[in-house]
Amino acid sequence: MSNQSTAALSSPGKPTEPLADHPDNFASLFEASISAGDFGKEGEIVKGTIIAVQRDNVVIDIGGKSEGIIALNEFADSQGKNTVKVGDEIDVYIESRENDDGLVTLSKEKADKMKVWDEISAACERDELIEGTISQRVKGGLSVTIRGGVKAFLPGSQVDLRPIRNLDKLIGQTYEFKVIKFNKKRGNIVLSRRVLLEKERDQQKTKTLETLEEGKVVRGVIKNITEYGAFVDLGGIDGLLHITDMSWGRVNHPSELFQVGDEVTVRVLKYNPETERVSLGLKQTQEDPWSHAEEAFPPGKKVTGKVQSITDYGAFVELEPGVEGLIHVSEMSWTKKVKHPSKLLEVGQELECQVLEVDGKSKRISLGLKQLEPDPWTLFTEKYKPGDKIGGKVRSITDYGVFIGIEEGVDGMVHKSDLSWTAKVNNPGDLYRKGDDVEAIILSINHDEKKVSLGVKQLWDDPWPTIFSELPPGKVVSGKVLSIVDYGVFVRVREGIEGLISQNDVVLAKDDAGEDVPLHIGDAVEAEIANIDSQERRLTLSMRKNEIVPVAAAPSTTEPKAAARASRPPKKAAAIDASGGTIGELIKQKLGAKLANFAGEKQDEDAAEDTKTDE
Repeated sequence: MSNQSTAALSSPGKPTEPLADHPDNFASLFEASISAGDFGKEGEIVKGTIIAVQRDNVVIDIGGKSEGIIALNEFADSQGKNTVKVGDEIDVYIESRENDDGLVTLSKEKADKMKVWDEISAACERDELIEGTISQRVKGGLSVTIRGGVKAFLPGSQVDLRPIRNLDKLIGQTYEFKVIKFNKKRGNIVLSRRVLLEKERDQQKTKTLETLEEGKVVRGVIKNITEYGAFVDLGGIDGLLHITDMSWGRVNHPSELFQVGDEVTVRVLKYNPETERVSLGLKQTQEDPWSHAEEAFPPGKKVTGKVQSITDYGAFVELEPGVEGLIHVSEMSWTKKVKHPSKLLEVGQELECQVLEVDGKSKRISLGLKQLEPDPWTLFTEKYKPGDKIGGKVRSITDYGVFIGIEEGVDGMVHKSDLSWTAKVNNPGDLYRKGDDVEAIILSINHDEKKVSLGVKQLWDDPWPTIFSELPPGKVVSGKVLSIVDYGVFVRVREGIEGLISQNDVVLAKDDAGEDVPLHIGDAVEAEIANIDSQERRLTLSMRKNEIVPVAAAPSTTEPKAAARASRPPKKAAAIDASGGTIGELIKQKLGAKLANFAGEKQDEDAAEDTKTDE
């Protein structure tokens, strides 16, 4: 009991009353006594004054009978320094009213945290924003440090308007957040940045839509990139910049020109207020390069460009950004037959070419690669004329003739009728092979179609006027095997004169073992003139000596009429078969040598009868 209460009970002149009879006085005295030693309860935050700073502790007076102590390290700042001094007033948290030493145990850190939680709770109730720094990445999102070092959770879906793949790049960034979930007991705080961005976007969108119209040039930021284009944030509303509207030139992928976050100046091509769809164009803010293409690339000009793409029919070459020309496959080489442009060119290759034709309205330019070299046809026509002798190799063989390479890029054709005076050539492949060296005479030159006609037999004079006197039937001649075919052997009797030995009239030599020795091209052989067909202009030979029955006599100077008769086939003689033999040979094969001799005598009698008739 206090002194005041004792004095009050023992005051003279006043009757002494029991304590219970004065409840108000007793209650007030008791409360005064309690309040004099009441400095707060455990778990409360109270004001305190620093009265001493010791080596490891700080002594604080909170108005109680005993002072409180706090560890000195609780007063360290972000750099680890202690700036506390005597006389400072601070908020402290009462952990224990009295410890073993009779002192009050206090905590500054817990007081700061409880104050932060109270501030956060108040801010959440007032719908205020809280500033925080993203400290680390955690499962499902990010950890954010807010006031007083309190940790809050930022879900990945609430980081931005669109999902961000790399959240690590946000660590260390400071933003304002909105508290969307708060639980003080569990210490759980969930933040959102997306809510703020959506609100900001809606405000920007309203402002943007008020001024947006077709044809207007606006600025924006690349927000997303796809294969077909890029989405541009115009301020609360996105517009599509299609890949075809990015550049007047060729763009394979939008990433070649842009990256997310790039600022661009674009033109509004289309705008639908109802669907809020916006189409944008970047190239429309620049001059169309085709507007001056005809002046910049006149026909005949040599230009340099880069191969952009290759197709089956040619290659597209970029002459300047937005202007491409086509080198058709037919304009790539004078001399080579280009099966595919990729055989000569590749994408990205720098090359020089010549402008052939320009159509600015259709946006087409025809280019030529072979025009940078002299035209082989022009060089040929300047060097050769009809009647000149040429030499070359067989390039190809067809059913109707042989193609001979005269100069690089210029071929001539020898028709099969111009191969020989005396051999009827049905298949030129019987006489020539690809790569053979051949000489020929230029018969004609077609400048319009760039064709050259050649002749091999024209290298020699026509032998038919003198062939009966020089090569009469029955004469044995020597020659070289020119070609070997299924139905016989072609033999060159002399230059310009070839004959055919049918398969039945070929006699092979025997070796020591008695086996046939086959003939080879270039072998020397001897044969008799078996038949001369003036109508078909064909000379037939035989290696069967003394078995040939001539069907025509050689012409004589003393008997011109008889010679003329002899030059014609006998009346009873048949035409030469496919193998080039005579009627006598056929009879000999069928009936034997006796009947063949008889047929020969009969032919002689017919010839004598014709002679008498003429006389």
